[in-house]
Amino acid sequence: MKAIFNNTVIAESDQTIIVENNHYFPPDSVKMEYIKDRKEAAYICPWKGVADYYDVVVGNERAKGAAWVYPKPKEAAKEIAGYFAFWRGVRVEE
Repeated sequence: MKAIFNNTVIAESDQTIIVENNHYFPPDSVKMEYIKDRKEAAYICPWKGVADYYDVVVGNERAKGAAWVYPKPKEAAKEIAGYFAFWRGVRVEE
């Protein structure tokens, strides 16, 4: 799977984990130079825990809050700890 933004592959892996129709990419498959911290944005999922949101920036294009990660998920979601998922303009495709 590939995560693509602004015609640039920002993550690529054949080891994604699908949860609730989202592909979660292993941390070592994400090109972190395109991930920018947005600490003011967080989400609490009742069964996964607290997600941190990040902007995705490629060139002059920015997708606010388009990447998220559960750094310390609840036990039910422990397999996605540190994995990134994408939306808001980031295409995920094979």
